[in-house]
Amino acid sequence: MLGRGPFATESDNRGPFLAPEEVVVVGGGVIGLAVAWRCAQRGVRVRLHDPAPGSGASHVAAGMLSPVVEAHFGEDELTGLLADSARRWPAFAAELTGATGVDLGYRTDGTLVVGLTGDDLAEARRLWSYQEGLGLPITPLRPSELRRREPALSLRVRGGAFAATDHQIDPRRLVAALRTAAERAGVEIVDSGVTALSRRPGRVTVVAAGTGATALTGLPVRPVKGQILRLRAPDGAPPGFRHVIRGYADGEPVYLVPRADGEVVVGATVEERSDTAVSAGAVLRLLRAAVDLVPELAEYDLVETVAGLRPGTPDNAPVLGPLPGRPDVVAATGHHRHGIVLTPVTADLIADLVTTGVADPLLAPFRADRFTVPVGSMAPASSSVPAELLRGLSC
Repeated sequence: MLGRGPFATESDNRGPFLAPEEVVVVGGGVIGLAVAWRCAQRGVRVRLHDPAPGSGASHVAAGMLSPVVEAHFGEDELTGLLADSARRWPAFAAELTGATGVDLGYRTDGTLVVGLTGDDLAEARRLWSYQEGLGLPITPLRPSELRRREPALSLRVRGGAFAATDHQIDPRRLVAALRTAAERAGVEIVDSGVTALSRRPGRVTVVAAGTGATALTGLPVRPVKGQILRLRAPDGAPPGFRHVIRGYADGEPVYLVPRADGEVVVGATVEERSDTAVSAGAVLRLLRAAVDLVPELAEYDLVETVAGLRPGTPDNAPVLGPLPGRPDVVAATGHHRHGIVLTPVTADLIADLVTTGVADPLLAPFRADRFTVPVGSMAPASSSVPAELLRGLSC
C-alpha cells in the first residue's frame, strides 16, 4: 500500500484508488519528458516545468544503451533494471518515431569492448567475466576476430569482446522527439523552474529534475561531472567504423559512439565535481585514448567539447517512487550514467504508479526510503540478476 491521498487503495476506508486530476512533472530531460508523455497517454492532465527543457545531462549524453557492458560488480538489481529497459527499447523507439516522424538514430550494430595493452585487456576481462557469470550475452574475441568486425581498430589492440545487445540512440534527437510526442499528447510545457513542492488535493508531482532533485526533495542526489567530445568525419562521410567501441588505452577508459551522419562521440570523464568547465587535460586524455584505439580519428574535426552533470546516488542506482511521508511526490531521478537506457522502463513504471496507485515489484530496490531506513529493515539484495529480466538479451 502506498498510503492515502493521491495513492488511495481499495483497502483504504476512503474507497477505491482515485487517479490524480493533474500530474506536475519537474524536469524536462529525457526522463521527465518520457514520464509526462506516458502519463498523458493514460488520460491525465500533465504540466511539465523546466526553464530549458533538454539542456541538462540529456544534451551531453552519448546515448549508449548498454545493459551488458554497464553491468558492474555489486549492482545486480540495477543490472536487472537495465536489462528490462533495454528489452523495451525497440518497441519504445518504434512507437516514438511513429508518433513524431523523428529518426532517433537508433542503431543495433552492437558494442565492442577492447583492451590496448596486456594490462588493459586484463582489466576488461575481469569485468566481462563477471558479466558472463550473470548470464549476460558477451562474447570474447581474439584480435583477428575484432579487426574482422572493425578494421579501423588499431593493430596494437590485444583483444576484446562483443556485446551484441548493447545498442545506441542519439539523445538530442530523442529529446526533440519526446517533447513533440508529449505536446501532441496534451502535455503543457512551462519554461520555468520549480523552487518548492506544494500540496494540493488531486495533484501528484513527479520530480525528474536530475541534480536539482536534492534541493526539492532532500534526496542524496549529487552531481557527477562528465566531459565529452564530438568529432566529425572529414568531407561529410560516415565514420570509418560502425560499432560502439568501449575500451581501455594505457589505463584510460574511453568510449567511441559513431553516428550515421559522420559524428563520433568520445567520452567521458567521471569527476566528483559540480562545475561544467571543459579542461584541456580531459580533452587531451580522451583524444589520446580514442586515437590509440582508432587511429583514423586523428584526422577528424573536433566540433564540440562539453561537460554535464550526471545525477548520482550513493549506490549508483536511480530513485523511483514516492517520498517517505509524501505520497503525492514521486521521485524519478538519480539515474547517473544510465538515464538514456533507463528511459522506457522509468517512464512506464512511474506512469503506472501515478495513474493506478500500484507499485510494480521492479520498483522495490529503488525506493526513495532506502537511504534512510535502518539496516536490516529492507529485504536483502539478491545475489544474481533474475532470469526473467534477462529475457530478450540473448544473442
